[in-house]
Amino acid sequence: MKRDLFYDLLKSVPKAELHVHEEAVLSRETIRTVYDRNFDSKMSDKELNALFKYDDLPGFLTSFLKIQSYFTSIKDFDYMFRDFEDYLEDNNIVYCETFISPTGHLKKGWQFHDIMKAIGRNLNKIKKNSKRTVKVLIDVSRSFGLDNAMNNLGHILEENSPHIIGIGLGGDEAKGPAKDYKAVFDKARKNGLHTVTHAGESCPSYSIYDSINLCHAERIGHGVQSIKDPECVKFLREKEIPLEVCPSSNLLILNEFNRDMKNHPVKKLYDEGVKITLNTDDPTFFKCSLIDEYWNCYKNLGFSLDQIKDIIKNGFRYSFMSPRTKSVWCNKVDKAWDQWFKDHPEA
Repeated sequence: MKRDLFYDLLKSVPKAELHVHEEAVLSRETIRTVYDRNFDSKMSDKELNALFKYDDLPGFLTSFLKIQSYFTSIKDFDYMFRDFEDYLEDNNIVYCETFISPTGHLKKGWQFHDIMKAIGRNLNKIKKNSKRTVKVLIDVSRSFGLDNAMNNLGHILEENSPHIIGIGLGGDEAKGPAKDYKAVFDKARKNGLHTVTHAGESCPSYSIYDSINLCHAERIGHGVQSIKDPECVKFLREKEIPLEVCPSSNLLILNEFNRDMKNHPVKKLYDEGVKITLNTDDPTFFKCSLIDEYWNCYKNLGFSLDQIKDIIKNGFRYSFMSPRTKSVWCNKVDKAWDQWFKDHPEA
């Protein structure tokens, strides 16, 4: 199928995204606007472009935290969520579980309650405007240590926000092993929160095992290093632990796969029976949308159209929605898919 038809098909089909960082959906225009407004100084093109020059995970995380530091007022969340709503609309994402990283904002002296109040107001606005549902996974963060992560969990439990459905563990897994955060995840699970971790992104399969066995991870963010360990692939398949795969992110910040999409292991993992969901991670940073990622998999990795549809449905199947709602959306995917082909017999 040609690119224009593929994009038209994918735009017509409802989708879910389960691994995207809210702050990384900011447009470059918004980054410049927030910087100019809060620092009373114009950001040069050179400064803006420098934020997107990195070739490894630590470099990317440095840029991520720097951009987050430009937010000096809780009102800046309004800019961020306007971009996020546009992103959801452009990709026809009807349901999203997004990571929010509060630590940098809390260190500025902001109150968690005020942060969630602003986020909740914006998520309610998105729901009202476009009927798209966004739920929050709070990144307790491995970048600032165990005490900080436990403090973040304390804020979550005290807030008891209906928008928060669980916690995640983001950051550089090499510097913050999942096993160090077992106590945080034990407490989260006891309090009814869902749990996910970034694992097997830059570290070997032990990170995946620890995330599942010690931190009770229900999904694994990335998980691509599992391809190097057949026993880990078998473990993921038998345990039916889904991976939140983000191909463009992996190519740009991992020194693997020769930065060639044709070498990415997501198709091999799918063929081995691992449950795959497709995601962007950080769309602005990696210059890709969710539909772009589906096109990359179709064009470069040999996924068939039926397999593309299956992965779209996986986004709903392995979300934290109710079983009934998952079924409803999977049926809507089938209906929209069939209707598009009925309307485009030439395809």
